[in-house]
Amino acid sequence: MGRITDTVKTLLIINVIFFIGALTLGDTAYRLFALWFPENENFQVWQIITHMFMHSQETFTHIFFNMFMLYMFGSHLEYSIGRKKFLFLYFSAGLGAAGLQILFSYLQYWEGYQAYIQAGFTKSEIVNFIEQAVATNRFSEFQGISIDTTRSMISSYATPMVGASGAISGIIAAFAVLFPNLPLYLMFIPVPIKAKYLVGAYFAMDLFGGITGQSIYGATNVAHWAHIGGAVIGFITMWYWKKNSFNQNRWN
Repeated sequence: MGRITDTVKTLLIINVIFFIGALTLGDTAYRLFALWFPENENFQVWQIITHMFMHSQETFTHIFFNMFMLYMFGSHLEYSIGRKKFLFLYFSAGLGAAGLQILFSYLQYWEGYQAYIQAGFTKSEIVNFIEQAVATNRFSEFQGISIDTTRSMISSYATPMVGASGAISGIIAAFAVLFPNLPLYLMFIPVPIKAKYLVGAYFAMDLFGGITGQSIYGATNVAHWAHIGGAVIGFITMWYWKKNSFNQNRWN
């Protein structure tokens, strides 16, 4: 895709620094910089930004894939739209991803929360119930409340959001809008595929995973709605810029 731009290089370095820092600090880094559910006591406003630079420590695959996608698509896109628009697109897609994922988490949490309120629990008792379930990796079942509802409530409350995936999804979607017919090659597919079809298939898999809860990627903790949220922001933003001939009024 050509020479890496300074902006993309800086984003890569920041992500790697956060990754190394999290390896050093462990759970403390996640408590401070991952994006927690707003009802969780660990939630802080700055996490809306810092979570974009945090990645899973369980495997290098998470950060490697995100940084590879940023390298492959980011520089080419920045050359075309300029540094300021690229940064606006990157962070707005990341924020859109966080917003949609939090909304989805609230829907899951609220269903369980209301069920326990109707069963006679207070808010503090529900929080204590969730924290005990997380600490012991088990919970008691209550008549009239399904296990799936309880699990969804606990997961929404206790699972932090990390990764640049939402921002990267916005970059990839914007790339497909700007260069829809550009042929792209995959290592395991010997023929070129137009960007609009390849990216379309990628987000169709996320939509399937978000609706069904079954991840085609194999991992079970993929934030599908974050990917979709970032992609929607990237698509709409680039579509608007392209429609209004941004190249004639490029930001420098």
